[in-house]
Amino acid sequence: MLIDYNPPISPLDILYQDKDIVVLNKPSGLLSVPGRKETMKDSLSLRVQEKFPSATVVHRLDMDTSGIMIMALNKKAHRHISMQFEKRYTEKSYIAHLYGIVEQDEGEIDQPLMLDWPNRPLHIVDVVNGKQALTRWKVLKRGKNYTRVAFYPVTGRTHQLRVHALTIGHPILGDTLYAHQKALSMTDRLMLHAEMLTITHPYTKEKIRFTSEPDF
Repeated sequence: MLIDYNPPISPLDILYQDKDIVVLNKPSGLLSVPGRKETMKDSLSLRVQEKFPSATVVHRLDMDTSGIMIMALNKKAHRHISMQFEKRYTEKSYIAHLYGIVEQDEGEIDQPLMLDWPNRPLHIVDVVNGKQALTRWKVLKRGKNYTRVAFYPVTGRTHQLRVHALTIGHPILGDTLYAHQKALSMTDRLMLHAEMLTITHPYTKEKIRFTSEPDF
């Protein structure tokens, strides 16, 4: 799938930094890590490593998703935070605008996902071969032809929120991979933002919560 990559040129938005971690607000349209092609090398991780050469990636956001991303500044912090993501000790929430009016006030989507190999990078629901994927959600506001929701992913599969939104009949606005033309035409970006991340600090062992308001 061809991608016209034009990452935003903006200074690093650092939400928090100490000797172990740096927490950033990633803009929509910027890759988390370098792509394979030379034209897709620009990424949040490379930009951060220019300022913090020891920084390493412990989790990712999709290119078009904005919001909170954390990077480790030493090996011990990397191991500690990676384990938290792997064992689901972290807490995460996202804000999204979905196409149409979602009638229920809250619920959960339990649909296993896997890569759609012939159409990669698309992912699909596959109840036989897919990996477990669970998303809880809550309506925050209903607009004229969209619904603002909070997503609380329990698992962290690739494209999980985007595919799960599609499965309930309400794709995320601006989703160039999964939305239909009407949902695409309502905005010029993917309306998905990682607004909250809670981790246990790798050095102090205290729970620490980071928040970032979406710009939509």
